[in-house]
Amino acid sequence: MPAAPASTSTSRRQFLTLLGISAAAVSCGTATATGGSGSGAQVKTLKYQGSVGAVTLPELAADLGYFEDVTLEWVGNTTSGPQDIQSAATGQTHFGSAFNGAVIKLAAGKAPIKAVISSYGSDQYSYAGYFVLEDSPIRSARDLIGRSVGMNTLGAHYQALLDTYLSRNGLSKADAAKVEALVVPPVNTEQALRARQIEVGVLTGILRDKAVASGGIRPLFTDVELLGPFSAGTYIMTERFIKQNPDTVRTFVTGVAKAIEWSRTTPREEAVARMTEIVKKRGRNEDTTALQYWRSFGIAETGGRIPDKEFQLWLDWLGERGEIKKGQFTPSDLYTNEFNGYGKG
Repeated sequence: MPAAPASTSTSRRQFLTLLGISAAAVSCGTATATGGSGSGAQVKTLKYQGSVGAVTLPELAADLGYFEDVTLEWVGNTTSGPQDIQSAATGQTHFGSAFNGAVIKLAAGKAPIKAVISSYGSDQYSYAGYFVLEDSPIRSARDLIGRSVGMNTLGAHYQALLDTYLSRNGLSKADAAKVEALVVPPVNTEQALRARQIEVGVLTGILRDKAVASGGIRPLFTDVELLGPFSAGTYIMTERFIKQNPDTVRTFVTGVAKAIEWSRTTPREEAVARMTEIVKKRGRNEDTTALQYWRSFGIAETGGRIPDKEFQLWLDWLGERGEIKKGQFTPSDLYTNEFNGYGKG
């Protein structure tokens, strides 16, 4: 069954409260993983969270030998981008990945962080679809008024895209507010849609491909149709860690950039085989079925470099929603490409 509905305003207050806690922890110096070793030597082992049955870009980079003397230490798994970057902000890990809108929210909560390289995105192979039943009367943005849309998290990537779709198709703020966003775990979204417990469901990856193969559903729109190919998320680190460990950061970022380009240029079958072997080697008793559906990381820019536009879009969205002050940040306040050495010789 899908999770119980949660109001957007409640979700926003809870999330911003967590951001405040994260920022306080960082500013008070309680983090254990954010700085150097204390002896002047740079940190060479990076703690991180992974994803069950999947291979992250840093894991791929490490396996390909792109990290030189830098190693990774897995501390657990996460399914939440906001949680992943909060862990990095509070020093439980050294880096984390989330939707760029969530990165902005964390920075607005006074967490001293910086995005250093893109982590995922949407293209023709890797995208989010907003699906309805084949016989649904919903065929336009206006048809969504009074309807429910199931997604994994409120106030994040998929709600931002929904709001953007509604706005670009002429809905007023008052009408857009009548479209109900509900939290539904991704594994339950197809079931909830087919049982008519929701009228639109956001599906991605293997869950999308399996649902489409089963028939009876159609996309109302996709994020890549709405925005074109784009990078949606980034890896972040704390400013303190970056300042104290510049060589490590450069090795990490450049290694991830190389892994991005390896994934673009390597035949899909070879890339899937490599990632399947990585999962098997780490010995966590994981199902590798989902990897057989992998097609790309969806990152738009060469080497994962971050352009202003990937943050400006969400700065505008959050400003319109009143979640940050308009003009509070410029894109360059939030990211740096300084440590990305890919293609620089």
